[in-house]
Amino acid sequence: MSAPELEIEGLSVSFGQGTQRIQAVQEASFVVERGASYGIIGESGSGKSTILRAVAGLNEDYSGSVRIDGQEAPRPRDKRFYKRVQMVFQDPYGSLHPRRMIRATLLEPLRIFGFDNADRRIRQVLEDVGLATHFAYRYPHQLSGGQRQRVAIARALLLEPEILLLDEPTSALDVSVQAGVLNLLDALRRDRCLTYVLVSHDLRVVAHMCSRVAVMTQGRIVEELSADALREQRSHDDYTRQLIAASRGRTPLDAVNGEGAARSDPRKDAVHAK
Repeated sequence: MSAPELEIEGLSVSFGQGTQRIQAVQEASFVVERGASYGIIGESGSGKSTILRAVAGLNEDYSGSVRIDGQEAPRPRDKRFYKRVQMVFQDPYGSLHPRRMIRATLLEPLRIFGFDNADRRIRQVLEDVGLATHFAYRYPHQLSGGQRQRVAIARALLLEPEILLLDEPTSALDVSVQAGVLNLLDALRRDRCLTYVLVSHDLRVVAHMCSRVAVMTQGRIVEELSADALREQRSHDDYTRQLIAASRGRTPLDAVNGEGAARSDPRKDAVHAK
């Protein structure tokens, strides 16, 4: 068994004051081993994305512990933390500056962190996410949703992090392109020995991508189970069983599950076409 790389213990997050105070996350605890992919599922508003934002330091007003390799994450998060931990957001258009070429967007973190050989690094990371070099000279509005999300993933990879926090990385994409992005993420994790924490409301996505899964409702983790148990609907919690039942009949991501067609290499998808 690998050593824990990310440990969350007693994490609680609230918003507002007085009678307007909302407890978004209550005493969440879980451990993610190095190189593993850990999923968090639940309905909208359950607190799953709030956990990611607290881990990433986007919400510093939390109680509890966030540890990376046994060391408490600093508050505020520093450059050393962000070299190790990066986040990919749900909306690939909103996370990219609309008036900047992709090259400028990718160049910024390299300059901030003092990386050399910027153009070589940009070419390489675009290739790694299945985009040709000429995409560096386009604006976000000139790209499809799937291409924009690949750029967002490329930006997160530029600093060579060890942990990626993935907040609904395909939910804003058409079903037809979701599988390509998920297969890309799967391949990158294996190739780069990355550790993932993936938030999603789609049980099929989490069951495919993750080895262990936490189920959240009303700010609490009510159950943790293996992906096999999730697929086989072996749950001990009433809410989890209801969530599984509610997910039946949704359009499956056939290409992700390997049904109907062989998987393609995600880095050789048709995004290279001019």
